[in-house]
Amino acid sequence: MMLETASTDTAALSTAAPDLPAPALQRLAAQHYGIQGVATALGGERDQNACIESADGTRYVLKISNPSEQATVVDFQIAALDHIAQAAPDLPIPRVLRSLGGQSIERVRLPDGSISMVRMLTYLDGVQIKHTDRSDGQRRAMGSGLARLDLALQGFNHAGAHHDLLWNVSAAHRLRDKMESLQDPAKRQLARHFMTRFEEQVLPRLRDVRAQVIHNDYHLYNVLVAPHEQERITGIIDFGDMLHAPLVGEVTTAAAFHMTGNEDPFTGPAQFVAAYHAVLPLSAPEQEIVTDLMVTRQLVTALISEWRAVRYPHNRAYIMRHNPAAWEALGQMADLPRQDARDRLLSDIRHRSIA
Repeated sequence: MMLETASTDTAALSTAAPDLPAPALQRLAAQHYGIQGVATALGGERDQNACIESADGTRYVLKISNPSEQATVVDFQIAALDHIAQAAPDLPIPRVLRSLGGQSIERVRLPDGSISMVRMLTYLDGVQIKHTDRSDGQRRAMGSGLARLDLALQGFNHAGAHHDLLWNVSAAHRLRDKMESLQDPAKRQLARHFMTRFEEQVLPRLRDVRAQVIHNDYHLYNVLVAPHEQERITGIIDFGDMLHAPLVGEVTTAAAFHMTGNEDPFTGPAQFVAAYHAVLPLSAPEQEIVTDLMVTRQLVTALISEWRAVRYPHNRAYIMRHNPAAWEALGQMADLPRQDARDRLLSDIRHRSIA
């Protein structure tokens, strides 16, 4: 089963996203949802996403799935959003709208003859954290917000949750073949170093950690804050990388994006992880590998983005947006003993324990 789902995900990353023009998107919104509005493009890796704005200013998100996406995975994402809305109605997540026919998914035929699934979500207002001035309070708000999201997802399961993604940090070893396509020898050597560390130090320990459905993509583009209160989260978006996986991978995937912006690359991640831990504590086995997985996420980002950018040069800017920071972080971590790195990441947690 793992090989089948892995190849399906590779197909999704190897298949171009739909590219319908704005008038076609507007027709879909009107035909299936009764929403008349103007379509503008939103970013996306595998799917086509658009904002539909009606005449009264109400906005919606129209998602056209990659034709290679499994129906059970799309249904899983919808079921998860519905579950969170019931379990934690105060969490600022998109709500799934039903079509005029009462369906959560509609199927449409694309110009090339392939069939794609269409969804409509509510639009969340706010500023992407990437475009704000980062602060200690903001990082702590992000950490506690993710913990609350994971608490809401505890106990939720779905057949589609057990697919796998190349973006699953706990399965990074499946990307070993991507290292050979790196043209820069220094990058190739760096990638091999951290891949070996993951295989030797992390893989054997994954059996000892908790697993559940996770968001798996909680980063600076997918969390929104109020324009004038930039430590108040107003939206958590893009649930397209959700899966059932080790919980510690959720924390490390998010923490990795806080390594830039400070002279010490551990300052931001330590604040984020401590805030998460205060709401949903990490176990001892999870703390043992949390830093290893944080740097592994940087490796995953670097390898997948390099591979994808060559295949889809028209979408290169979007695909490569995290690539420079990933290589920078790998370089910063290369000569640091893993136990020292772990202690620095967990410094805020341990200071609180002592206090």
